[in-house]
Amino acid sequence: MAKEVKFSLVFRDMWQAAGKYVPRVDQLVKVAPAIIKMGCFDRVETNGGGFEQVNLLFGENPNNAVRQWTKPFHEAGIQTHMLDRALNGLRMSPVPADVRKLFYKVKHAQGTDITRIFCGLNDSRNVIPSIKYAKEAGMIAQASLCITSSPIHTVDYYVDLAKKFIEAGCDEICLKDMAGIGRPVFLGELTRRIKEIKDITIQYHSHAGPGFNMASILEVCKAGCDYVDVGMEPLSWGTGHADVIAVREMLKDAGFKVKDINMSAYMEVRTLIQEMMDDFLGYYIPARNRQMNSLLIGPGLPGGMMGSLMTDLETNLESINKWKEKNGKPKMTQDELLIKLFDEGKYVWPMMGYPCLVTPFSQYVKNMALMNVMQMEKGKERWSMIADDIWDMMLGKSGKLPGDLAPELIEKAKEQGREFHTEDPQSNYPDALDTFREEMQREGWDFGKDDEELFELAMHPQQYRAMKSGKAKADFEADLAERKAKKLNAGGGSMTFPQTVVVEVKGEKYSVTIGANDGKSAPAVASSAAPASVGSGEGNELTSPLEGKFYLVKGNGDTPVKVGDTVKKGQTICYVEAMKTFNAIASEWDGVITEICLTSGSSVAEDDVLMKIKA
Repeated sequence: MAKEVKFSLVFRDMWQAAGKYVPRVDQLVKVAPAIIKMGCFDRVETNGGGFEQVNLLFGENPNNAVRQWTKPFHEAGIQTHMLDRALNGLRMSPVPADVRKLFYKVKHAQGTDITRIFCGLNDSRNVIPSIKYAKEAGMIAQASLCITSSPIHTVDYYVDLAKKFIEAGCDEICLKDMAGIGRPVFLGELTRRIKEIKDITIQYHSHAGPGFNMASILEVCKAGCDYVDVGMEPLSWGTGHADVIAVREMLKDAGFKVKDINMSAYMEVRTLIQEMMDDFLGYYIPARNRQMNSLLIGPGLPGGMMGSLMTDLETNLESINKWKEKNGKPKMTQDELLIKLFDEGKYVWPMMGYPCLVTPFSQYVKNMALMNVMQMEKGKERWSMIADDIWDMMLGKSGKLPGDLAPELIEKAKEQGREFHTEDPQSNYPDALDTFREEMQREGWDFGKDDEELFELAMHPQQYRAMKSGKAKADFEADLAERKAKKLNAGGGSMTFPQTVVVEVKGEKYSVTIGANDGKSAPAVASSAAPASVGSGEGNELTSPLEGKFYLVKGNGDTPVKVGDTVKKGQTICYVEAMKTFNAIASEWDGVITEICLTSGSSVAEDDVLMKIKA
């Protein structure tokens, strides 16, 4: 009898591999019946990872979205699965154990069947607790092997890791080939050897960009793979995934049993996806992400990250060229920046200990490479600015690096008095739910069904608060308005800058300036309730070294500095969040803070004044 291979539509990852955002809940609910009518899917990826965060970023509550989005698939007998970052839960940074335990209870109650647990360091100490928590909550625990290609990531390396997960009680194994750079024969051999350990369900996930994945799909299926992740037009191929039509035809020709596709429903879903892109999502999908690119084999950057990378790169290019113009140097093109980034990524990756290039560590390696490029283009040294999150990874605070850290980075850590960690990573992040319960009670916020609102605050504190206040919605509307205006101008229309538009959020109107100073420096929201300046004084101007969001503190328990505080040179006094990491900003002088020029969460451009310090 022919072996059956089943398909999973990675609807969440389709969007995030293409651009920055995912559809609104009304769009998700509209497309679900048509996906079901296609008749070829046994599973659909509905949420997890960045899905939760991007909903918050444009002002939607992801708890409502997940419940509505999973419901029709359950009713049709289709399993839903999500992406789960183990120690990091659904975010970029580590999560306390009590929040991780609540995470699985909430997601199971909301209707998610399977959690795909992964750690970018492939540290079993991070994954195994999540296997336990997920199973206790009633979920199917799918443990991932994060696939990459390096001298230390051998078949034996991955087989040993699979054994640990199987012994820990995982229900399934995922070969998470997030950059699509796993070599086909290598993956086939790995699949075969895992099946020899135990006839466990294996699901293969891959991105199309580098060009290997159709061959890889065929090889893993020949070796016994049970489920294959697929995409569909107009979001298949490119930095996304192979299209279900092509995968089905290839496997059918190879003798596998595969389900038929209702092509009328396929075209309906295709049309709905295009409508979502035309509505607003297309403004966050760079054209280059729709192309295959074998240059991705070298740096190994994952498809899911490439979605936001190309959008963010526009800002980085502006920053570099702003400096070059100021210093009389020729401007750089985006192609030149991209190649420099790829080359620097290949250089720093082994030096940083070969972390698997998957969230958040792919961002850390990419951010480090990009920061090096930006600093060196401005005449500064490589490694001259390293974010705290990146240090935490290199020092072992998030888990054990697969490889060795370069001697020059070890020496740099010692010079800065940084400590290396060998303990269980979870021990660095104490329980925190009680603190968040107190905040919910203090603010008078509803804990939500199954404590889902408590969970959301605890998992994404900054984004949740911005969503509750309406600021997230206003920021998003302002950014979208600016993108639409720029597209209108590029297409021959006319709109002068700056423009002030009125955005209404929860019945409250905000005046929003778009295109101020070429759209580079104005905070996205200005209102009487959020003054631009805190304190007023004289002194040296501490400026931002990069563009991003300004925050006084990084963690919930940190104490912010205030006007009148005495600070020391080298003391961290604020942060700029950029490229999904918090970059510590240190005082450049001994002195007293006389002015804090921005409120937390405000947008900043490079060289914007953050504080004034009187020496």
